[in-house]
Amino acid sequence: MPLDPQVEKILYWSERAAAPTFPQLGAQMARAAYAKMSATLDVPAVPLHDVHDLALELAGRTLTVRQYAPREHTWALPMPALLFFHGGGFTIGSIDTHDRVCRVLAAGADCLVYSVDYRLAPEHPFPAAADDAFDALHWIFREAASLGVDPARIAVGGDSAGGTLAAACALHARDQGLALALQMLVYPGLGSRQETESHRRMARGFLLDADVIQWFFRQYVRSDADRDDWRFAPLMAPSVAHVAPAWIALAEFDPLVDEGLDYAERLESAGVPVQCKVYPGMVHAFFQHGGFVRKAKEAHADACAALRAAFARAQGEEAAG
Repeated sequence: MPLDPQVEKILYWSERAAAPTFPQLGAQMARAAYAKMSATLDVPAVPLHDVHDLALELAGRTLTVRQYAPREHTWALPMPALLFFHGGGFTIGSIDTHDRVCRVLAAGADCLVYSVDYRLAPEHPFPAAADDAFDALHWIFREAASLGVDPARIAVGGDSAGGTLAAACALHARDQGLALALQMLVYPGLGSRQETESHRRMARGFLLDADVIQWFFRQYVRSDADRDDWRFAPLMAPSVAHVAPAWIALAEFDPLVDEGLDYAERLESAGVPVQCKVYPGMVHAFFQHGGFVRKAKEAHADACAALRAAFARAQGEEAAG
C-alpha cells in the first residue's frame, strides 16, 4: 500500500521544518520538543469523571502514576484497569505526552487507566524503566481493592518503548503468577539489534530514523550485553508460552513492523491467542496523530474493542470459576 495521504503531509511538514533531530538536541531539549509535537497532532482531551496523580513510594524513589476514571468506582463496584506505559525510546515522553491517548482508552474501553511515569535515560539507564514497570504491575495487583480495580480484569499496554515494557510485564506476570487479561502492544520495540528488513528498508524518511533509534538505545543500555536481556528485547525471552493474550497494532511504514510480526508469530506458535493488525499507510507514532490522521482513530476504536472483549472474557472466566 502507498503512504496514507494524511501521513504524507506529516512527513512533508516534518522534512520542510528541518528542525534539529533528537540526537542533536540532547535528552533534555528532546523531551521538550517531543512534548510540543505530541500535542500538535493528537485528539482533543476527552473529559472524564476523574483524573489525578498518585504517588507510589518505593525503595529509594517515588513513582508517579496518573489515574483516569471514566465513571465513579469503588471497592464494592470494581472496574477493569489498563496499566499503561508511554513511548519515547526510554529517553523522552511522559504521562503528559500520552494524556490524551489514555483518556481515549479509558472512555472507549470503559476502564480505569493507570499511566506510569517511569524513570528515563540517560539519567536512569537499563533496567530502571523495566524495574519501574514491574513495581507498578505488582502495585496494581496488591492495591486493587483500595483502587477499586477488579484484579481479574487487569491489562497492560503501551506504545513503542512502552509496548516493550508492556510485553516485558506480560512475561514477568507469567513468571510471578499474576493473571493478565491482555497485553496491548502498539508498534512495540521487541528486537535486540534492529537488523530486520524493515529496519533497513525504512532507515530514513518515515518519522523514526535509524540514527534516532540507536541514539535512544545508547542513552538506555549500559553495554551491548543489555540488548540480549528480554527486559529490553522481549523477543530474546527463552519462552513466551502462557503469557497473556495479545492485541498488537503495527504500522506498515515503521522500522519496527517486522519485529512486531515476528513476536506475533512467536506468540501464536506458543499457543498464545493473538490479534495482530498492520495498519496500511501508517508510520511509527500514528497512534498519537488522531487529531489529523483518520486511521489513528480507527486504531483507537480497535484498541478499545480489544480491551472490552478481553475484560468480558476475564469476567466470564471469573464467574465460571
